[in-house]
Amino acid sequence: MPIPKPTTGALFIIAAAQFTLCLIIAEATYPSYSVSANYISDLGVGPSAIIFNASVFTLGLLILAATYLQRRNQNQKTLNILLILMAVSAMGVGIFTKDYTLAHGAVSSAASFFAALSAITSHKILPKTLAQISIMLGAMTLTALALFTAGMLTSGSITSTTAYNSAFYLSLGPGGMESMIVYPALTWLTAYGAHLLTKQETHKNNAAGTKKQ
Repeated sequence: MPIPKPTTGALFIIAAAQFTLCLIIAEATYPSYSVSANYISDLGVGPSAIIFNASVFTLGLLILAATYLQRRNQNQKTLNILLILMAVSAMGVGIFTKDYTLAHGAVSSAASFFAALSAITSHKILPKTLAQISIMLGAMTLTALALFTAGMLTSGSITSTTAYNSAFYLSLGPGGMESMIVYPALTWLTAYGAHLLTKQETHKNNAAGTKKQ
């Protein structure tokens, strides 16, 4: 199996890190923003719109670039396809803001769904412990997405830009449940990128050791 280039892992890590940091900045610069009561997508239409939209688009773009770099790994073809779908959907979130109700709902749900499937599918190529953690993180995102969708449907929020509460949000509020979708996926993406960097570094050290012998 081809050894990943260090750029590949770095791009995955940078993608997750920049979005996480920009999300915090966007929340801080949005007046009276509530992590519980507001949708994350509210950040894409308010005072913090340029920060959030640029960041989520960059998230998708960097994932797309990193996936392109690992395209030669035939044993992870399914994972690469899922990552591409995740990346394109994330870029769509930055283009179709909350004002485009149906389109935004479609791309944001798709990004979360394919992120969860990517995390779960990656267990095939990861060390045992990290594989188990990846499955758990993917399952968390899928579960939170299901609860969030159920809450949207039962509260009537599915056709509205207003965030109504629901029992399906488990007292976290719509924004809190949405965070439970996003952060496990970002955690997996960071861990996956770190694994690729470590794998490349190990290969590099082994090659250097062989030359010395």
